[in-house]
Amino acid sequence: MTIGTLIYTRLYGEKVGGDPYGNVYYQERRQPRPGTRRKRWVIYAGEPEASKVPPEFHAWLHYTIDTLPADAGKPHAPWQKPHVPNLTGTEAAYRPPGHTLEGGARAKGTGDYEPWTPG
Repeated sequence: MTIGTLIYTRLYGEKVGGDPYGNVYYQERRQPRPGTRRKRWVIYAGEPEASKVPPEFHAWLHYTIDTLPADAGKPHAPWQKPHVPNLTGTEAAYRPPGHTLEGGARAKGTGDYEPWTPG
């Protein structure tokens, strides 16, 4: 967080909630002028990375919903998985078998491939 964000948050921000990942959400204290909306923002826990925001709070930040989500980060249906930030570029990133960072050893061909030959 920059010093400017910290000062702005202290002067004009109203804490409205947080998520299970430690991010804290704010909106402007004062009521907006007619035809405008209150500003909304997030103070990230740790490194600022937008993919750390759960979908429910993303919808609130972008004015898709007006009420704060009560159970952010929890699956709503049996087929849903918990929110996970984007892990690309980290040690926990997915690498399929045969990836160069996983040793580069690919599975042997199964012999069911027949190359096409003309004519």
